[in-house]
Amino acid sequence: MTDCQESVAPATWVAIDIAKDMHVVLLETASGEHRSFRVANQRTDFDRFVTLLHAEAQPVRVALEPTGNYHRVLAYRLVTEGFEVCLISSVASARYREARFNSWDKNDPKDAAVLLALLKHGLTQRYVDPLIANVHELQELSKTYFQMALARMRVQHSILTHYLPVYFPEIGKFWQTNRTEWFIRFLLRFPVPAAITTMGEDEFIAIASPVVGRKVHKRELLQEMYAVAQHSIALPIAEHSLAVHTFRVQLQHFLQLEAQRTALEVESETLLGDHPGYQQLRSIPGIGPVFALTILAEAGDIRRFRHHRQFLKYCGLDLAKTQSGTARGRETLSKRGNARLRSTFWFAGRVAVRMRENSFRRKYDRYLTSDPTSADRKRKALTAVAAKMARVVYAVVKTNQPYRCYFERELPSGSIPFSRAVDAAPSVPTS
Repeated sequence: MTDCQESVAPATWVAIDIAKDMHVVLLETASGEHRSFRVANQRTDFDRFVTLLHAEAQPVRVALEPTGNYHRVLAYRLVTEGFEVCLISSVASARYREARFNSWDKNDPKDAAVLLALLKHGLTQRYVDPLIANVHELQELSKTYFQMALARMRVQHSILTHYLPVYFPEIGKFWQTNRTEWFIRFLLRFPVPAAITTMGEDEFIAIASPVVGRKVHKRELLQEMYAVAQHSIALPIAEHSLAVHTFRVQLQHFLQLEAQRTALEVESETLLGDHPGYQQLRSIPGIGPVFALTILAEAGDIRRFRHHRQFLKYCGLDLAKTQSGTARGRETLSKRGNARLRSTFWFAGRVAVRMRENSFRRKYDRYLTSDPTSADRKRKALTAVAAKMARVVYAVVKTNQPYRCYFERELPSGSIPFSRAVDAAPSVPTS
């Protein structure tokens, strides 16, 4: 990431320890004088603070440690007022505080002093305000989708681990994918075996057929469900009992979350339909609308990274190891970066390797050549694919060209140079 030290050296240094209601500020003037004071999360305090900073020797460089979203409003105000704003990693702050004071003890004034020291040493990252960078709406859409999917998954686990083992244990095997609205609607109509066993097989098939929808071998599926209900070990609970009513409430909640998630997917595709970066990302196998939205929302302008290694480090996909004397640890992912980006590339890689034929699948297969049954080898292969996915994303967005699927065939090493990893657009993946 671009460092704050590339700009003109500041005359005034400002470190801010962010809090919910009251920020602690430590200011060092051009003469070396230190002033400490507090700024409340109020308009009047912000105005006084900005006026004070304008009165100091210019330029002014401000550093803060991001805490939740409490820093967003103050950082936006400072950026719009023309001040240079930097971020300081919470990990760097904690390590430096322990090393400097030889203690894990902390308080707000001490934290502000640590931030000021790190700021003056240049151990900072440039702050990119989402609202100014025009990615705020993308971030909110992405985060809302994530929370919606998380809530949906909690309801799904509740259905699979609490309700079905009690009301209809055998029916759980028919829930095979995440996109199974027909199965939830089936449970709404037949929540317990007694709702099926009270009717004949032909009557059941006639009633359940519209619920299941269009499926291959639908009659055989319904016949199997009917047979399962006849020999179910479920508790003898009446279909119209209060307990089954609560089960149906959870099923309806699941359908509501699924509908909202689908609506957000449509909205994101409409919002990003003409976005050039979105079109390039969709050309990569394994990246669909949601993954592309997450990448654009979390990474912002990928072009600000001068090298793909900076982007990998931003994602936490860079390698790190411990070495002391002759002892050398294994190289592992640092995981000191954006967790949502890292997760996105991991799952996009899993989707890509399940496709019939693409370069990510070829890389995955090459890793498994020596030991196809090793779980550890598979994990390493998926990690390598996730890192490659991040590098390719950087390349296609940086060059504004679609991904070239099989350039590896022309190279003895099987790797893709970033300057030539793009070519004519392949077909857009469906996942």
